[in-house]
Amino acid sequence: MDWYPLWNSLRIALISCAAVFFLGIFAAYYIAKLPRVLKGVLDVVLTLPMVLPPTVVGYFLLLLFGAKRPLGIFFMEHFGVKLVMNWYSAIFASIVVAFPLMYRTARGAFESFDETLAWSAQTLGLSNTWIFWRVRMPCCRQGILAGTVLAFARALGEYGATSMIAGYTPGKTATIATTVYQLWRTNNEAGAMQWVLVDIVISAVVLLAVNLLERRQKQGGKHT
Repeated sequence: MDWYPLWNSLRIALISCAAVFFLGIFAAYYIAKLPRVLKGVLDVVLTLPMVLPPTVVGYFLLLLFGAKRPLGIFFMEHFGVKLVMNWYSAIFASIVVAFPLMYRTARGAFESFDETLAWSAQTLGLSNTWIFWRVRMPCCRQGILAGTVLAFARALGEYGATSMIAGYTPGKTATIATTVYQLWRTNNEAGAMQWVLVDIVISAVVLLAVNLLERRQKQGGKHT
């Protein structure tokens, strides 16, 4: 059994999750401070990939990163890098589809934060950066961690946009999701079932992690 799809899927999911973690927190924190109308518009734009069909997301990514598009031509001419049909192309797709989960969860965590804690820290002369990482983030950590786990799970199971921008090449761009489809399409049901079982195990672990974080969050709320 070729384990490359598992390794590639985990690699893509981890890199995407790391990017989404900081992007989602940054967006959630600063957009919350914007005027109501602007915040509403940006909220719709940033969460749109969560409701759009993945193939539509993949289509937009091809319009942006395609080999015949300005951005694709620029990277090819100046860096010799092809942005589509490579393993790292799937990172773009995973970031786009996983970002809304991290953003929405982080926003909810920040909105439930007791601002009096930050105001009290400001009276002590502490910087906003110190307050954010030492006060706000610890208080919101359960929600942030839950969003991170959900974003990782979404990136790991991404198929539609990935199949369009990265394709399927065994040993190069194959992921668990695309491998299952290709094996099923070629009537290799035994091979497809093996990867289905692998994916089920990983998904079960992720769900257990989310449930554990939610349980700890509820227990923390009871003690406060």
